[in-house]
Amino acid sequence: MSMTRRSLFSFSVLLALSGLVLGSLTLSAQETNRRGRKYKPPPPTARIEVTVLKDHNGKPLENAAVVFHPVAGDKDQGDMELKTNEDGKAMIDVIPMGDTVRLQIIAHGYQTYGQDYKVEKDKMVIEVRMKRPGEQYSIYKQHPGDKQTPNQDQKNQNPDNKDKPQDKPQQ
Repeated sequence: MSMTRRSLFSFSVLLALSGLVLGSLTLSAQETNRRGRKYKPPPPTARIEVTVLKDHNGKPLENAAVVFHPVAGDKDQGDMELKTNEDGKAMIDVIPMGDTVRLQIIAHGYQTYGQDYKVEKDKMVIEVRMKRPGEQYSIYKQHPGDKQTPNQDQKNQNPDNKDKPQDKPQQ
């Protein structure tokens, strides 16, 4: 019988110790919840897929630089640059929903593209058609919608005026 008592005593001591250990672990877990910073989950982000195409033939534009500028208020918060793949696509999924992102696309031999987008959906698909550079603007050429200069107005009013001498003051 003494063997049974010893076993029973050992078992009860072991049970008491395990109860103390479990109680102290529960207490320490409760204390850590009260101290320190509270866990704040990251904001939900949107998946933005950009497809870059050549405007003149609609084919994908490979290796174009797609730059994402997250904007907070009026301040640019840095940038993230990706290159388009062989399908002309670039994808990013770290822009928080509700933010504004300034999209800029740069490709050799094409006009630079820039536009602001409000990130309101969890998935956005944007297609951009890149145009070839246009002719440089010259002040020496007449353009549709331009006003004529005063010198051109005088010449147009009196086309015969260039052969006539200017009026001389009387003496």
